[in-house]
Amino acid sequence: MKSDQPAPDLTPTDFAVHMNPLERRIGYKFRNSLLLAEALTHPSLSFERKTFHFDNQRLEFLGDAVLQLVVTHHLYRLFPAFSEGQMTKLRSRLVSREGLKKHALALGLGDYLMLGRGEEANQGRSRSSTLADAFEALVGAIYLDSDLETVRRFVLRVAGDELGALAREPGENNPKGELQEILQAISPISPAYEVVSETGPDHHKEFICRVLWENKELGRGLGQSKKQAEINAAVEALHGRVWEA
Repeated sequence: MKSDQPAPDLTPTDFAVHMNPLERRIGYKFRNSLLLAEALTHPSLSFERKTFHFDNQRLEFLGDAVLQLVVTHHLYRLFPAFSEGQMTKLRSRLVSREGLKKHALALGLGDYLMLGRGEEANQGRSRSSTLADAFEALVGAIYLDSDLETVRRFVLRVAGDELGALAREPGENNPKGELQEILQAISPISPAYEVVSETGPDHHKEFICRVLWENKELGRGLGQSKKQAEINAAVEALHGRVWEA
């Protein structure tokens, strides 16, 4: 990254002051503050200002690879008897969009994002994809500013709760599959999912789906995709266990 590029909106001194609380929260002080500025600059801002070489997309690309390596290595050491397929499924749980969004929210990244006016007006600070991308970009920025061991400690600290839960119970998190197995042990009829409602603009839709089985509604779920809404419907069904009533 070119060191003579200014951070959007703020002077270098103002930016450093503004970012101090975030650096305390993430537990890392940047030597090159422009890397942090780049990680927090959403493409919508660079597009509006025609500064196409200053946004977090490249750092997101790098951070995704670093995150995959750190998590893969940790799982490899944590579960020496697991197959490639088992570890792949566990890794998917840890680096899912919702999982990364959770980490971004815990760090308060949304409060520090630099967005274009349109993105700001469309609640970009709370959007799952925006927050997940920002977390990956932050990982990439820390890696470039330090080394692999430093970023490894950061990732494992932030994901500590999830990694601890995996160590205690590494079973697959597949609510739809679990629900289907339970119901097909009772009847050959499989559960069916249907969309109840679809609201919001194309870039930020919300879906409500319900799961049906033998003419009974077992649960409903909300999500930003049909898939996530179906998963949440299956989770509600597993909690309610209407078929046992």
